[in-house]
Amino acid sequence: MARLARASQPPSAAPAPAESADHLLRRLEWTVLRRLDGLLQGDYRTLLRGTGMDLADLREYQHHDDVRHIDWNVTARLQQPHVRVFTEDREMSAWFLLDLSPSMDFGSGDQRKRQVSTEFVAVLARLLTRHGNRVGAVLYGAGVDAALPARSGRPHVLNLLHTLQSRPEAASSGPTRLHELLQSAANLVRRRSTLFVVSDFISEAGWEKPLGLLAQRHEVVAVRLLDPLELELPDLGLIPIRDAETGEQLLVDTHDAGFRKRFARIAAQREAELRQALAHAGVDTLELSTDDDLASAIMRFTDLRKQRSRVSGAHPAGRLPTHLRRVA
Repeated sequence: MARLARASQPPSAAPAPAESADHLLRRLEWTVLRRLDGLLQGDYRTLLRGTGMDLADLREYQHHDDVRHIDWNVTARLQQPHVRVFTEDREMSAWFLLDLSPSMDFGSGDQRKRQVSTEFVAVLARLLTRHGNRVGAVLYGAGVDAALPARSGRPHVLNLLHTLQSRPEAASSGPTRLHELLQSAANLVRRRSTLFVVSDFISEAGWEKPLGLLAQRHEVVAVRLLDPLELELPDLGLIPIRDAETGEQLLVDTHDAGFRKRFARIAAQREAELRQALAHAGVDTLELSTDDDLASAIMRFTDLRKQRSRVSGAHPAGRLPTHLRRVA
């Protein structure tokens, strides 16, 4: 039962032929990116924040400030914590840490999680590289098997998309070990960057601590992929279900109302535990469903980051309100 709640999928029809990288990017530029250009109105930095090396000012410490920027000499003289304010870099780096394990090939509707992941990467990479920022990627299948250095420009985005689209579906090879991807990124990405961890977080335990360590050094956004069927099973009668991670199959009777309730209860428990773990790691979270609208999801995420930034500035001495401690 626990395995079903972790990673289950019914057999699906063969996927349609994949678009070329250039065709996919053009389609997203005409649909999603044009909508975002009108909605963001140039405020793409809400999605990517960085720190420069040029000291601009000193001011009193506020609750949301990075403790690593405290100026201890000034703090000692004035008997009040002060932080250094830096001029923001005009060029920053972003990295996509991509989980491409078997469970990412699941989708109960028109889209699979891997397709949503690819389109998200295409939109964000193009949005950021248009402004001179660099993007790189670390890929995880059965293990960490590829890394693309951080570069800028449309040709680099096309190369990244081609790499993703040319990969075959991952074969069932045991549980995903997400901590391997996070630890690899910690060793590879030395300069402070924005890291997008794109995964369904169906993994062996042990990824929470590496994620928290990454968040101490970088700005980390957890992009969590999910499908509605992973949360609640409809009444479909007797159907075969396959564990995407191990390949094990079994028949389940979804007509049994008690079974559907147990499935939903276990799924809800896992949702709560996952969200708590992400909040405890100190990362922002964007949830993308296979039936979601990508542009709307990105704008929802952007608006919540803006709101959190305003509220944190208005609450320098206290904690953020509960509904803003996790961005989803």
